[in-house]
Amino acid sequence: MNLPGPFWLIGCGNMAGAMLERWLAAGMDPRQVTVVRPSGRPVAEGVRVLTALPQDEVPQLLMLGVKPQKLGEVAPSLAPILQPETLLISILAGVEQASLRARFPAPRTIIRAMPNTPVKLGKGVVDLHSDSTDQDARDVVTGLMASLGHVEWFDDEESFALAGHLTGAGPAFLFRFIDALAAAGEELGLGADQAARLASAMVEGAGALASASDEPPARLAQRVASPGGTTEAGLKVLDEGDALKALVARTLEASRRRGREMAEAARAPASS
Repeated sequence: MNLPGPFWLIGCGNMAGAMLERWLAAGMDPRQVTVVRPSGRPVAEGVRVLTALPQDEVPQLLMLGVKPQKLGEVAPSLAPILQPETLLISILAGVEQASLRARFPAPRTIIRAMPNTPVKLGKGVVDLHSDSTDQDARDVVTGLMASLGHVEWFDDEESFALAGHLTGAGPAFLFRFIDALAAAGEELGLGADQAARLASAMVEGAGALASASDEPPARLAQRVASPGGTTEAGLKVLDEGDALKALVARTLEASRRRGREMAEAARAPASS
């Protein structure tokens, strides 16, 4: 995997760490990567880890992987180092393009990315948006993210944000469903470990089938449910009063509402 030059990761928590792990497995040269994190903890063999910004180079590619609330702390020291040719990627949830440009005026291209945790296995989803039309920069980022899973660009930032709530937060919601399904199996008499194994394996297979099928999930559900059978009886509980759809809609709306609050906070001056 060829990169256009030094690659800095500012912060390397759960998400950025999962992305880096996959990139290295896919052939990224660790000698091109510098991770800046206050703890100084190692991340992978061959990757330089520093507690302060390097003074001996300018990154060609930089990814912001800190918590969104930390942006105001890192931007003042980082912004003067960046050059117009630095390609800046942000995975900071809720921090809009305008907020990023206000803090990092030099880079010509700033790209927002919203990955999800399955990127660690190369089975993730990465949503992308930029106000830049530089196709070469877009191609570099598309190629970089392709090893993480499905990559999709969004023309407008609102659609990008909505997609992020679906794909970025979605795994957590699905994990809760898996846990609830396993707990229900245990309550009905299965062993806890067995119920957890079966629920996880079932979701893996069903998800693969849904991805590979030309039919919508609703039709696949109908194929499983024989008229008057056990599956249909369970579906009636989920479908009654659109209970499941209403619950998921409220869940995504809560995520979107919080995203808007975070975006509003990020628009405030860095000193506030």
